[in-house]
Amino acid sequence: MATLVFSAVGTALGGPIGGAVGSLVGSQFDAALFGTPRGQRGRLRELDVTTSSYGQPLPRHFGRMRVAGQMIWATELSESSETLGGGKGAGSVTAYSYSASFAVALASRPILGIGRIWADGKLLRGVEGDLKTGGTLRLHTGHGDQPCDPLILAAEGEAQCPAHRDLAYVVFEDLDLSEFYNRIPALTFEVVADEAFDLADLLGEVIENVEAAVPLTGFRGFTCGGSLVEALDTIDQVFPLAVDAGREPLAITRERRQEQPIALPEAAIPTEDGDFGAATGFTRHRGGAEQRPLSLLRYFDCDRDYLPGIQHAAGQALPGAPGAIELPAALEATTARSLIEQARHRTDWRRERISWRTAELNPAVAPGTLVTFPRIGGRWRVLEWEWRDSGVEVTAERAVPTGADAPMQLPTDPGRINAPEDLPATPTLLAAFELPHDPTSDSAGRPRLFAALSSAGANWSGAALYADRGDGQLDPLGGSGRRRAVMGTASSALPPKSPLLFDRTSSLAVTLVDPRMNLVSAATRQLAEGANLALLGEELVQFARATPLGEGRWRLEGFLRGRGGTENAVAGHVAEEAFVLLDGTASALDPARLGAAAERKVLAMGRSDAEPVASPVHLSGLTLRPLPPVHPRAEILGDGTLRLGWTRRARGNWNWQDGIDAPLVEQAESYLLTYGPIENPLATWTLQVPRMDLPPDLLAALSALSPGDAFRVRQQGTYAVSTMLHLFPNPSFRKEIRT
Repeated sequence: MATLVFSAVGTALGGPIGGAVGSLVGSQFDAALFGTPRGQRGRLRELDVTTSSYGQPLPRHFGRMRVAGQMIWATELSESSETLGGGKGAGSVTAYSYSASFAVALASRPILGIGRIWADGKLLRGVEGDLKTGGTLRLHTGHGDQPCDPLILAAEGEAQCPAHRDLAYVVFEDLDLSEFYNRIPALTFEVVADEAFDLADLLGEVIENVEAAVPLTGFRGFTCGGSLVEALDTIDQVFPLAVDAGREPLAITRERRQEQPIALPEAAIPTEDGDFGAATGFTRHRGGAEQRPLSLLRYFDCDRDYLPGIQHAAGQALPGAPGAIELPAALEATTARSLIEQARHRTDWRRERISWRTAELNPAVAPGTLVTFPRIGGRWRVLEWEWRDSGVEVTAERAVPTGADAPMQLPTDPGRINAPEDLPATPTLLAAFELPHDPTSDSAGRPRLFAALSSAGANWSGAALYADRGDGQLDPLGGSGRRRAVMGTASSALPPKSPLLFDRTSSLAVTLVDPRMNLVSAATRQLAEGANLALLGEELVQFARATPLGEGRWRLEGFLRGRGGTENAVAGHVAEEAFVLLDGTASALDPARLGAAAERKVLAMGRSDAEPVASPVHLSGLTLRPLPPVHPRAEILGDGTLRLGWTRRARGNWNWQDGIDAPLVEQAESYLLTYGPIENPLATWTLQVPRMDLPPDLLAALSALSPGDAFRVRQQGTYAVSTMLHLFPNPSFRKEIRT
């Protein structure tokens, strides 16, 4: 019998390639190639989730693959708590967060690095290597000199901490679990093991003295999770291999190793009864259709984030359940389609076989050799031969004609995947401010402090807020959440207009930080109910119309000015000042922690911020400051007395629905009337009613002390004093006094 036989034992263990090396039992290759005998071929598996099971083999990965890995070390979940609030007159809230530290083994051979990481199907690490949540990632590539991980070493001690050499693994330290329901998510990793690889790379790390420089054209990656025979048998289905174990070293090559086939002599007619081909010396037959005709290829699709894909061979469906090749390789869809088409054509050609008897022994004829037979067309590949008393019996199958299995250019559809967006982390934008008093709030004596945070990218995951009371010390204020506020900058300066009238003529160009953000128009009734309130510099405005101009630019028109007591800021606008839509996305702040110092500010620190982002408190004091009186009145009575009057307003009572005076929020009604310079008035009166009569002699005395000055009034509240209202203009005052 020949040196190499496709034995029944070998074929049972690993298919044709397994049979090719079946006669090597007892040699150095047997254990390395076969490993533990199995009854079936390795199958392409769905993307597993990260598990932690003792005794599970860790695959070897080649090229670029997406793998789950095995968890090999972990700590208990780490709980952190932060108490917010609790200031005077307010309750406290305790927020809890969790993180975990753990290690995941990826491959049982060294790798070059890792690419993306998916957690519960979402991107945890992007192409640029940025983690999408808090924590630290360290990679150990699995080389023989890698040191112990410092976190595992500190936790386990030197005596209990292996370096896991020749094992590639990653360590997550304090991975934030808030986005994964406070549990360790299901992880998969894009492993980059090699820039390029071939069949020799698969074999050379396990067995020595083997020649297998077979290119695996189109393979972007490959996973070897079982014995080498299983891997070789799977590859043989798409790249037919020839095994020569009759010499040293073992050689595994592609089929069709010779340029010209060997011509066999005429068939020898047997002399004994019962031998095949009694009249001709050979038999020729074509096998029937397979019960499961080959027509499917399952693989990992590179264009679909390495999710399993399937390609069908062209042609009419054959009877029976379709046969499939389970190929654990990363391929493009066009490559997979080409491979299954070629494999199906080879299967059709190889169904025809010849058993030939010859009286001559040609030592060049061996399993895998291409031969021709007299008066029979085509080329044939020797499967086996055996020396018998009646001659040398050769069994061969039809070889695929040259070009018949060439790659076919057929239309291919890999399918569509809703891949998670790999958005870059963007810096945090911050604006802190006070809002007017809200009569529905619990206390009229607490400032309403807020922080609006946003970012130019939708991947922004929030930021931690801190208070600086003016002394440089940072006091935590809690997290902002992930919802972004609609923010931007005003490209032009809004011209000054009366806060008592609807501004129909002004327009404002605003550029939002993210072009995907939107503004909407509002009807008059909606404006009356508080819609489209925005902070522009130091003024609160409302806008009626918002017109998109493209690329995040908007034109705003139809304004209500000086809302909430900010009428003194209507004339102070400049270009490029901040615009913040007050739509309820801002985070409420604890005024007790922020303090009342003029130097106070709010800071935010997000995952993508190299340094904290700071903002002063805009509209500082607005909540507790009374609104300035309105509707100034001056009248000269018959005896020369000057009667001054005004109308008060109340914090938080914006809607005058019944025509009756709005309830006063302050503890008492009080006004401060002054005459003369603002910093150092000549005369001051404290009043409990919104009017005052000044006799002629007093007016003459005041005019003599400071000719041309004016009367001003401010409302005195429980916590602060309002801004001033000019009651009597200077020219009119001088004219009336002379009269």
